[in-house]
Amino acid sequence: MKYIDEFQDPELARRLLDEIHDTVTRPWALMEVCGGQTHSIIRHGIDQLLPEQVELIHGPGCPVCVTPLEVIDKALEIASRPGVIFCSFGDMLRVPGTDRDLFQVRGEGGDVRVVYSPLDALRIAQQHPDREVVFFGIGFETTAPPNAMTVHQARKLGIRNFSLLVSHVRVPPAIEAIMRSPSCRVQAFLAAGHVCTVMGLGEYPELAQRHRVPIVVTGFEPLDILEGVRRSVAQLERGEHTVDNAYPRAVRDEGNPAAQAVLEDVFEVTDRSWRGIGVIPDSGWRLSGRYRDYDAELRFRVDGIRTLEPAECRSGEVLQGLLKPHECEMFGTRCTPRTPLGATMVSSEGACAAYHLYRRLRTTPAPREASPVA
Repeated sequence: MKYIDEFQDPELARRLLDEIHDTVTRPWALMEVCGGQTHSIIRHGIDQLLPEQVELIHGPGCPVCVTPLEVIDKALEIASRPGVIFCSFGDMLRVPGTDRDLFQVRGEGGDVRVVYSPLDALRIAQQHPDREVVFFGIGFETTAPPNAMTVHQARKLGIRNFSLLVSHVRVPPAIEAIMRSPSCRVQAFLAAGHVCTVMGLGEYPELAQRHRVPIVVTGFEPLDILEGVRRSVAQLERGEHTVDNAYPRAVRDEGNPAAQAVLEDVFEVTDRSWRGIGVIPDSGWRLSGRYRDYDAELRFRVDGIRTLEPAECRSGEVLQGLLKPHECEMFGTRCTPRTPLGATMVSSEGACAAYHLYRRLRTTPAPREASPVA
């Protein structure tokens, strides 16, 4: 509770906001990379408390949201097969594929189970040696190490009826792709603190220098985000572009070497398709040669599935920061958490879900005297 109390202090929030107001002299556009940060920003109204010159752009940092439609369809195909126990985290069950979701597969008789750890799925495989158990491994650098360790354990224990459907992505190549886009307006990044706890800061200085953008590593509480904004605006106003760790209570420069070692052992870097964005070179992982036997995509021969994104869903524009969720004509009408057109409306880190949950139907800056986060 100590950190929760300290990093939600309204008086400290007001001081940070006053300093940001006093520092900014021109318009700046900052992108928070992580969907968890997006939810904190919208929940606490941080974007509405900032000066009107400071715009927060929501980035593609929701792992469920960027999982490609064809991977969802592969999951649905595997989960529908007899003798398969398909395990996933809960927020994947409502993500729509081409014509159904995992909830519907379960309703049709498929054995789809919600688990809280990939190790839960491995235990299920031990308990049901006559069934094929598949875990849906999605996420950024944060969730990749436990998934990698689970595959490592399966191989070590000789558990052959377990496999992983992999859709892991990496943040630095996504930042590179965003900055190379002709429509990019981003002038600074609030980097995801939990990703950096694993991978450290090593890949960011080159990005900051090459694209001349400040990259400030932040946490997820209101004061974390405000401090990240303060440091970003200060750099922009000074004409600087360096990597700044504003989350030192969790992030070390070198990250977590043990987690990095298991990632290097189990995975290898590959090109990945991001939903609504397209293929980003070297932006993902796949199982390395030593562990390829545990690749569900190969085991169930679903690597040939190809799909087209529905034209009516504009989640790709939301993920690229080109569109705020409430600006989509489908938002809150045809697209709701019960009837989603895309993953951004149902993921616990999706921007559309945040806007819908906290009733953000428009963006209006709050008066400066408004009471900040409580």
